[in-house]
Amino acid sequence: GSLPPMRAESLAFFKSLIQAASPSGYEEPAARVYREYTGAFADEVRTDIHGSVWAILNPEAKTRIMFAGHMDEIGFQIHHVDSDGLCWFRGIGGHDRCVPVGQAVWVHTRDGRVPGVIGRKPIHLMEEAERGKSPQLHDMWIDIGATSKEEALEAIELGDCVTYHTEFIELLGDRVTGRGMDNRSGSFIVAEALRLLKEDGGLDPNVGVYAVATVQEEIGLRGARTAAFGVDPITGLAVDVDFAIDTPGLSKTRYGDAKIGGGPTIARGANVNPVTYRLLLEAAKAEDIPHQLAPEAGATGTDANAMQVSRAGMATGLIGLPLRYMHTPVELCSLKDVEDTARLMAAYCRQVTPETDFTPGS
Repeated sequence: GSLPPMRAESLAFFKSLIQAASPSGYEEPAARVYREYTGAFADEVRTDIHGSVWAILNPEAKTRIMFAGHMDEIGFQIHHVDSDGLCWFRGIGGHDRCVPVGQAVWVHTRDGRVPGVIGRKPIHLMEEAERGKSPQLHDMWIDIGATSKEEALEAIELGDCVTYHTEFIELLGDRVTGRGMDNRSGSFIVAEALRLLKEDGGLDPNVGVYAVATVQEEIGLRGARTAAFGVDPITGLAVDVDFAIDTPGLSKTRYGDAKIGGGPTIARGANVNPVTYRLLLEAAKAEDIPHQLAPEAGATGTDANAMQVSRAGMATGLIGLPLRYMHTPVELCSLKDVEDTARLMAAYCRQVTPETDFTPGS
């Protein structure tokens, strides 16, 4: 059914989480926002040595469920400043090289953020052969307005991270856009799922839920790997953004037909425990949550991949939030899909008891 507009406190949390600049390895700003919000309703909140934040219900329970929504985003890191004060950078995570040219950016320093712009050679001065080529990151630089290396290094330091200068924007209807929807929307969703379980109930008191905002997914699923080992759950759900195939030029015969507004996608295949998959479908049915099916033939490039093979194995599920324009500064999703995804994760937990057998074929 249709939902009322998102709760004001939730929307404020979503905005502040999206606007927290947190490339892989630099997640502390998002972690602070996540800790503060979940601290109001979780039984316990802790941060592990890697930097992932665990918000927990029923921490004493022996049957544990882990949620993972990664809070890192793609970005850049400054690795050299030249004699003219121009800052040279590398990508953190995977970039479409056409996107950075001409963008305004923030350089995040110890003392706050410094504005800059990404420049390259003007098109008028390019050789014919250069014009049609996709630019390389190493042919671009960040100009913060400095006139010398010394002046630049008074404002910024080597190793500072960089994000695009874009904000959270509400579009028509329930659609929103921003930087880092991949996947701070997932961190938002796992926090909201935990809040729904706390406020609406239905969780077996002998089942504990660990809503983890994980680090370093974009550079190898690293936070989920260490958190999964630390939590040691029997079952877990990863939530990440999924490709919305509802824009021109995308083949449905190749990529399926997931769309914005159709609800979360539920993955099925080798990365997903069959019992977990069945329980997710039952949960969606029981609570009348719109959803879409997402066949995944092999391993996925998500936290679910690391979770599934943690220790002696975890009964893992994977839920996707349909997203347009992935890995650009204007990633776009639906607030209703966001809420339905949180509802589905909470509903799954209500299906799990200490007696649930996750053995395939059981």
